[in-house]
Amino acid sequence: MDSIFSIGTASRDGRAFPCVIRGQRVWAIPGLPGLDHVTTTLSLFENWAAHEASLIRALEDGGIGPGLALDTVRLEAPLMPRQIFCTGANYKKHVAELTAKQPDPAHEGLTAEQRVERVKAMMDERARTGTPYAFVKLPSAVTGPYDKIILPSGAGEPDWELELAVVIGKAVRNASRDEALSCVAGYLVANDVTVRDRIYRADMKTIGTDWLASKCAETFLPIGPWILPARFVPDPQDLRITLRLNGQVMQDESTADMIFDVARQIEYISSLVRLLPGDIICTGSPAGNGTHYQRFLTPGDVVEGTITGLGTQRLVCVAEGGADAEGPL
Repeated sequence: MDSIFSIGTASRDGRAFPCVIRGQRVWAIPGLPGLDHVTTTLSLFENWAAHEASLIRALEDGGIGPGLALDTVRLEAPLMPRQIFCTGANYKKHVAELTAKQPDPAHEGLTAEQRVERVKAMMDERARTGTPYAFVKLPSAVTGPYDKIILPSGAGEPDWELELAVVIGKAVRNASRDEALSCVAGYLVANDVTVRDRIYRADMKTIGTDWLASKCAETFLPIGPWILPARFVPDPQDLRITLRLNGQVMQDESTADMIFDVARQIEYISSLVRLLPGDIICTGSPAGNGTHYQRFLTPGDVVEGTITGLGTQRLVCVAEGGADAEGPL
């Protein structure tokens, strides 16, 4: 396998630049041979196949100089996408736990374990015959891996949702499941922060979910710290997702538990819209959200999220309008 590298956006002395990271060293991509025209990570993904080949050549040739030490730069959100898609209710154990707790005549006389097993069977059937549940999130919600999560005023139940995210590497419409993963440029960590008590509006019950109010606030999509190219991820369905709240593990699950795998999600979303280079798909969050524990985010909370090989985010929650909401950590 090629020597592993990742893609990000770094800042130093007030200047941000797309970078390639290998080990504990960082190189500005515009300074690499054949990549002077690449000024953002989005522009890198707009011609990903050629640009990735140039990155590999530059790193293998070894004439790119020592670069910068990783601890001398700040890693920002690695990418500012044009479109963000999210898939909800996509982990079997998570959906089974939530559904089994709901009143249902079909569950009468069953133990809790039997109810969970029945619902798991329903999820298996959904995976075979159903379709993903997808929606969009605003790019303005994107923030960096070491930034603050700003909790909106009046939000009663701000919740975490650590997720595997996918970066699209070429424009695609109506991708087949077999070709779907060939459209992926890389993978990264994302946290689809959600205000639970703003998902449903009491005055508009027949319409359903309000994703603008519940999911699109500033800082509600921390991503990064970097993007790992797809060539270094042999199986996106064999990664571990772990979230810690103030050091305590709250989510810990394998992506193997997805109802609809990454390929199926790309197939489905591209059947509805054109996916563009640099687009992000957040592929769903496993069991262990704040809703499960009835413990929601509060100012001062530290949220750490990691996925196998994709690095770790560390974010501090602050109140909107408070003194801590301004400036860097």
